[in-house]
Amino acid sequence: MKDVAKLANVSESTVSRVINRNIPVDTSTRRRVEAAIQKLDYKPNLLAKGLRIKRSHLIGLVVPEIVHHTFSSFIQYIEESAVSRGYNLIIGNHKDDPGLEESFIDMLVRRNVDGIIFTRVSDENGVMKVIDRTRVPVVVIDRAVEREQLASVVLDNYKAGALAGEHLGGLGHRVLGCVTGPLKIALSRERLAGFRDALARHGASVDDDSVFEGDFKFESGVRGAAALLERHPRMTAIWAQNDLMAVGVLKHLQNIGRAVPRDMSLMGMDDIILARMITPALTTVTQPFEQICEKAVELLLALKEGESTFSGRITMDPDLIVRDSTSAI
Repeated sequence: MKDVAKLANVSESTVSRVINRNIPVDTSTRRRVEAAIQKLDYKPNLLAKGLRIKRSHLIGLVVPEIVHHTFSSFIQYIEESAVSRGYNLIIGNHKDDPGLEESFIDMLVRRNVDGIIFTRVSDENGVMKVIDRTRVPVVVIDRAVEREQLASVVLDNYKAGALAGEHLGGLGHRVLGCVTGPLKIALSRERLAGFRDALARHGASVDDDSVFEGDFKFESGVRGAAALLERHPRMTAIWAQNDLMAVGVLKHLQNIGRAVPRDMSLMGMDDIILARMITPALTTVTQPFEQICEKAVELLLALKEGESTFSGRITMDPDLIVRDSTSAI
């Protein structure tokens, strides 16, 4: 900054005003300073600036798995929303490990980020004790806990399950199975409850023996389909609580020679791009990733600026997309 000030024949405080644009500077002076900055290739120390103004223009984003289709969508849209507002991301991958989750969020707090958006490991994790010790604003996405006093933006997961149950029940299916996500996570239980309640209205039921607890990964869809069909060989429909597990179910059905949807109707959830690429194209329940992410960033920055003290849950609606993998019995 001293070099820029000397070349432009101004004070260092004038250079600072030009860079920060917080105090007006006359046009000719600004042009001299900007020309000096360009000639010297001067780049302000953002860390020092952040400490001085108590703003880092960094948002921490913590997700279970960076390469997972669902969470890569969250990363994409949160980054787009943050960058459009002048913020950058620090992305962490906790791999469903509570220890990694706590340590990464603690690191973000010590890095003086302006806010944190995260998807928790489970309902029972201890990350809240880290968050409670800090004033950094936090917004939860995807995996929120009911009645928690923490800002969250999530899908209406009960309604998502109800949409799946209503669709399959309306097609006449009465012997059905469900491959869930981990049941230690509230959204998996909420989706299952909605699925069961909607099917009950059609005179069908899904007991515990018709439920396989997966982990949102392809392999658990394969294992889930095998287990469910071994227990109920006459099963005619399966709903997997995400598209990746649904593709795993499809793989097992193909391996044993059962055609979809002729022999088995199959549904997924999330509407990842893979759902449109496979054959048959997957009927699914979609969640509005872009709107969830936009609202999460908007809420986080409002909390940062003191424009909001919101500590509840914002719920977004899912939608049903019918493709080729389901049919009437």
